[in-house]
Amino acid sequence: MEKAISAAEANRKFSQVLREVREGHSYVVTSHGKPVARIAPAEATHSEKAKDRLLRHLRSQPIRNIGRWTREELYER
Repeated sequence: MEKAISAAEANRKFSQVLREVREGHSYVVTSHGKPVARIAPAEATHSEKAKDRLLRHLRSQPIRNIGRWTREELYER
């Protein structure tokens, strides 16, 4: 649900508004009683979603002990 907030009040309470937006709330900012802007949680970008999927996949994989590498093996040409 969106809450209406005046531009002046949004300016005075900006930190609080951002905390509430982070929690999922949305605001319609008004100027002289007319809506002029919306403050809402940002949606994750495609690359952020892909990164999250990759990290979830990697965390679900078992840890394998393959021993130590030598510098030569690591930088083999």
